[in-house]
Amino acid sequence: MVDFQKDINNQISKGTETRKREHIETVLNANVAAKGVKTGFEAFSFEHCALPELDLDRINLATTLYGKTLRAPILISSMTGGAPEAEIINNRLAECAQKLGLAMGLGSQRAGIENRSLSKTYSVRKVAPDILLFANLGGVQLNYGYGIDEAKRAVEMIEADALFIHLNPLQEAVQGEGDRDWRGILKKIEQLVSHAGVPIVVKEIGNGISGKIVKKLVDIGVSAIDIAGAGGTSWSEVEAERQTDLMLKKVAHSFANWGIPTAYSLIDAVREAGNIPIFASGGIRTGIDVAKAIRLGACLCGVAAPVLGPADEDSENVIKYMSSMIEELRISAFCTGSSCLKELSQAPLRMLNDWSLVEI
Repeated sequence: MVDFQKDINNQISKGTETRKREHIETVLNANVAAKGVKTGFEAFSFEHCALPELDLDRINLATTLYGKTLRAPILISSMTGGAPEAEIINNRLAECAQKLGLAMGLGSQRAGIENRSLSKTYSVRKVAPDILLFANLGGVQLNYGYGIDEAKRAVEMIEADALFIHLNPLQEAVQGEGDRDWRGILKKIEQLVSHAGVPIVVKEIGNGISGKIVKKLVDIGVSAIDIAGAGGTSWSEVEAERQTDLMLKKVAHSFANWGIPTAYSLIDAVREAGNIPIFASGGIRTGIDVAKAIRLGACLCGVAAPVLGPADEDSENVIKYMSSMIEELRISAFCTGSSCLKELSQAPLRMLNDWSLVEI
């Protein structure tokens, strides 16, 4: 007898694997940056400290999260997995995270759950035994058969310390094969919070999270929120590049400027978060961006697309890129008179339009 359900699952898995491969190729080879929207960090400038009274080499950038100590508050953010190319890329990214003492998130693990043979494309513990590591599942999948068991499998698959639940409604809406039913997702995330057994961190993928949504997530007990604002990679642009249907391509391109700029999403999130850690990602390209995000209330800053190209080459190029970002962060702290992240989070920051101090 033919196992029809197994055949259906195999077809779904093949489609997911193909999509993951196309995503890698598109981000590497096409201009998929957001158009007409910036991160918002360009509106702020630190007040320069001409007499820091510090030893640059002794500035402490370390932070602790979920029992892991990071040497800098940087997350190599969720990018890929589920295709053979992704295994090489993820291992190179993990080598960098291990060497520099950074955190790392994996791409959506749906492909590895649908097809166990692809789970190895996410497995990085052999090269990064000590890092803070985040598993990853899509929030909308909770409406399409996923639940506590799949969440636990995602965590076990990579021996993760915490689990990202990513929110990507715009990407799903403009994706030809996207999942369109988002009813009841908040309640299902709440169930994961209670039963998954690891910290649950909710993240966007590049369009930001408003203060109103942050409050809802805080109320259901999530452990942290990554606002992942607009101004970096646009996933509607990625999907536009993948589209062959001209009408759907036009629709996807129309949302290239959609979303809440990262800096402003971060400010709103911090106001509503209480004691819940807020991560910042979305268009963070330099250590100066990281410093501004820390000053605006982030505890961890995610970097994704800028290191995908270096990771496609070798791990040394990833290490060089991230090392330069850490050095930029260190110099930013030094030139604001900050000896540690706590002091940097209180450093004078001004609005460029009128040079007024930011009161956050």
